[in-house]
Amino acid sequence: MKEAKQRIVVKVGTSTLTHSSGSLDLRSMERLVRVLSDLSGGGWEVILVTSGAIAVGTAKMGLAERPRELRMKQAAAAVGQCRMMHIYDKLFSEYNCSVAQILLTGDDVEDPERAAHLQSTFSALLELGVIPVVNENDSVSSAEIETGSHKVLGDNDTLSAIVASLCGAELLVLLSDIDGLFDADPHTHPNAKRLHQVTALTPEIMEMAGGAGTWRGTGGMATKLSAARIAMDAGCDMVITNGQRPEDLYGICEGQDIGTRFLSQARICFS
Repeated sequence: MKEAKQRIVVKVGTSTLTHSSGSLDLRSMERLVRVLSDLSGGGWEVILVTSGAIAVGTAKMGLAERPRELRMKQAAAAVGQCRMMHIYDKLFSEYNCSVAQILLTGDDVEDPERAAHLQSTFSALLELGVIPVVNENDSVSSAEIETGSHKVLGDNDTLSAIVASLCGAELLVLLSDIDGLFDADPHTHPNAKRLHQVTALTPEIMEMAGGAGTWRGTGGMATKLSAARIAMDAGCDMVITNGQRPEDLYGICEGQDIGTRFLSQARICFS
């Protein structure tokens, strides 16, 4: 009988993918692609959720700073997404992996019929050994780049958790600029301690969320804990770890103590 493959969603943030100038960090991208390709070859079904389109588009067009006007942000996203997919396709091809682009809006995951089509598309791609590369469709959706009253996605941490839930993934990994969830901000508190495992999102845990991240991204620890809730409720473990060490994904997939692992209720009940 054919052994069932495990499914992993990996979300990579803008700060991991780009230099401080906003240009793509090709060395970081290549290391990540190599590990994901290897995991795919080793039997994992891999989905990549990527940020960075606006930052990359801003740099590509030679703009001095991130646009402030919505239409210009969406234009930068369109340029940046094209650039990023070109690089992803080139890098994954070096490791004999095919990729597919999927751009989503809140309507795509909210509407039951569209969500069902999405599930079928993901299933078909993974069955064919293709790695879906997912991002929010910022050129038509302003949920992430503009604050609105109705946001389903709004950030790629949430997007990755929704994708993991939609696809029935066993594991979601958020690659960030921090080693995990700490009891205090490690940037300002050198003695802050990393939490190894979280089994419930208690009020005390939620209070540990800090503010927003760097200018290149929109996420912070609050969005990651929100993503953890979605993933855990869907029976998916989630890990927050440092994106500067993509090789850690091997150990994470083996259950090693890396980053902070949020255990789903299904895993807790099983153990």
